[in-house]
Amino acid sequence: MADTPDRDEKTEEATPQRRRKAVETGDVLQSRELGTALVMLAGAGWLLLGGGWFVGAMRAMLARGLSFGRADVDGFDPALAALRLASGVALPVAALFALTMVAAIAGPALLGSAGFRWSAVAVKPNKLNPLSGLKRIFGPQGLIELGKSLAKVVLLGAVGWWLFRGQQQAILGAGARDIGTAATTLGHQLAWALLVLGAGLGVIAAIDVPAQLFQRGARLRMTKQEVKDENRQTEGAPELKAAVRRRQMETLRGSARRGMAEATVVLTNPTHFAVALRYRPGVDPAPFVVARGRGATAQAIRELAAEHKVPVLSYPQLARAIYFTARESHPVREDLYIAVATVLAFVMNLEAALAAGRAQPHVEVPLDARFDENGRRGA
Repeated sequence: MADTPDRDEKTEEATPQRRRKAVETGDVLQSRELGTALVMLAGAGWLLLGGGWFVGAMRAMLARGLSFGRADVDGFDPALAALRLASGVALPVAALFALTMVAAIAGPALLGSAGFRWSAVAVKPNKLNPLSGLKRIFGPQGLIELGKSLAKVVLLGAVGWWLFRGQQQAILGAGARDIGTAATTLGHQLAWALLVLGAGLGVIAAIDVPAQLFQRGARLRMTKQEVKDENRQTEGAPELKAAVRRRQMETLRGSARRGMAEATVVLTNPTHFAVALRYRPGVDPAPFVVARGRGATAQAIRELAAEHKVPVLSYPQLARAIYFTARESHPVREDLYIAVATVLAFVMNLEAALAAGRAQPHVEVPLDARFDENGRRGA
């Protein structure tokens, strides 16, 4: 009984597969404060850099809209007139739209949560349950969100009051100036307010993002049993592994399985191909191929090599050359003798070589015997 709580306790970090599934279902790292701060800063930047451009375009549009002649009245076209008036302000408005779109996308991108996921917008019946909604509102997450909202109200309210007190005289005095000067002054003050408020939201986001990271990590944590179950699904249950191994062994012919007991070395690609060579000095006139294969057969050869303690060396070009130019129970091709002899000499003195710290020798495969994984010559 005492083991049950430990078994159900989520003490393990989320596996990559768990994180990937969470992202697919829309459970991603997100911070509204960061997104809002970036949008506000983008708006402030637009006001500072393009505000004068926009005001000038509005002034020109107003002047153009109030100026007309007889030709305008006789050939009046409402759609064309509206298009001409809007064309002047289209560019600054489009620039504002583009900046806010970039800022809105930058928030999720900075958190590694960019991208659209259909599963995130799918209808989830459990979220339509009123009891579940009340639990979310009055649960720990709801209290956290309430605390964040209160903190935002207090902080941004204090910042807004400080800004208003500092600019109160300038705002009240704008009414005594001409409209152009007043608009410019108010525009700069609005941009400054957005910058300060955006910076305030940035401070909140700097606290919120680590908190969201911690909460998501805790939400995705797993029990030891969940990790074991996932590993079984990923790597396969022991009985499934045994069945796969039996099928791999069945792909080897009986002669090849028997030949592995006499093999001197196995050369690999390192995973796609495997060839087993036998050379008995004074008995074999040349190195012989006792087994060769690719895919599952190559895996079976490597497993049999481990069982029979046959050295396995990675020589991709040489392994492919022997695979595509020799058959089982046949000697290797003559132009490969030097490369194979170099490898065999190293294997026959393997213990001494390992003791001396010598690496396996480099071998040259003739150009005419070089193949790619599809058997195309000259690779």
